[in-house]
Amino acid sequence: MPWVEKYRPKKFEEFKGQEEIVNKLKRFVVLFPKTAQRAVLLYGPPGIGKTTLAYVLANETNSEIFELNASDLRNKDKMKDVLKPAIEQRSLLKKKKIILVDEVDGISESDRGGLPELVKLIDITPYPIILTANDAWSRNLSLLRRKTDMVQLKELDYKTMKLVLFDILRKENLFIENDIVTNISIKAKGDLRAAINDLQAISRVEEPGEISIDERNKETDIFNTLKQIFKENPRNDMLNIYDSVNMSIDDIILWIEENIPKEYKGEDLARAFERLSKTDVFKGRIYKQQYWRFLIYENILLSYGISASKKSPKTGFTSYKKPSRILKIWLHNQKTVLKKSIAKKYAAYVHVGLKRAMQEFALLKNIIKNPEVQRELKLEKEEIEYLSVNS
Repeated sequence: MPWVEKYRPKKFEEFKGQEEIVNKLKRFVVLFPKTAQRAVLLYGPPGIGKTTLAYVLANETNSEIFELNASDLRNKDKMKDVLKPAIEQRSLLKKKKIILVDEVDGISESDRGGLPELVKLIDITPYPIILTANDAWSRNLSLLRRKTDMVQLKELDYKTMKLVLFDILRKENLFIENDIVTNISIKAKGDLRAAINDLQAISRVEEPGEISIDERNKETDIFNTLKQIFKENPRNDMLNIYDSVNMSIDDIILWIEENIPKEYKGEDLARAFERLSKTDVFKGRIYKQQYWRFLIYENILLSYGISASKKSPKTGFTSYKKPSRILKIWLHNQKTVLKKSIAKKYAAYVHVGLKRAMQEFALLKNIIKNPEVQRELKLEKEEIEYLSVNS
């Protein structure tokens, strides 16, 4: 039997390194439906225990759990046929019930109607809903973020992982040297499931010390990166910290700018913003003069420089925010897309060029506001709303 299944936690005390999150979820289920939100979006990297925690929660609160995978609920009809009956039917065996929708970020923008229908069902559910996702900040989950209480599971540090691995070895009456278990814990990079699998594989060989363990090549999310920059002392390896973040340096600058005031005050805040402004200066010189050698200064200032701006690290949990400037840019782009789609339909209908329709749009929109014209152009609901708002 795989050790990840054999030693899967069944009680809160067995779920290591996430005590604050466990207490928050427990309060959510116990207090439901008096909670502010009717669903929790539980997110974090793979292998960290999101689904397991939902089952532990059900076990500890004596609740029945009904699990669905979002890959099976991709459209509106599936949501109505599968999820709606689940939230309408009372538990047969226990007083309480938890609805678990796993891997909700598997619902893509092309799966029409799925996410809006899920949001509607969250509004009417008589039972607490727990959603899990690896990436809670993908664009197609914006509706869910507004309707849920977002809870991030943090990656386990290697010391906590070592304790779990040694506990498993004791239960299996096995001995593996400390250095090997430490190596497994470090190279798993927070993925406890991967670490347990590696441990089980190594336990079966005669000379464990001769086995080479591959380091997990995994992306680091922006939240963990910010936590290291803001809350840890500056280190030389921070110079490469953004290499594993799947995000452009321009977007990273916006994230840093948005969240500096959450961590730094007074002189620390002034130093951090001064270094951020110098980063922007180098970025401008790179773009304007093609001086690519300045990239090294941009990276140093944005990583080690921001981290070294504080006199001492700030302890405790900080909830980092998505940059508001990104939201404003996105909203502007959405308006531009709607404007262009309306102009394109008008241009095709009256046989003029799209460029001309866009240039004359300020005059044309008064004509297009006519409901009969809208029907002739076959405008979508979003396009009609755009015309009414941008009058």
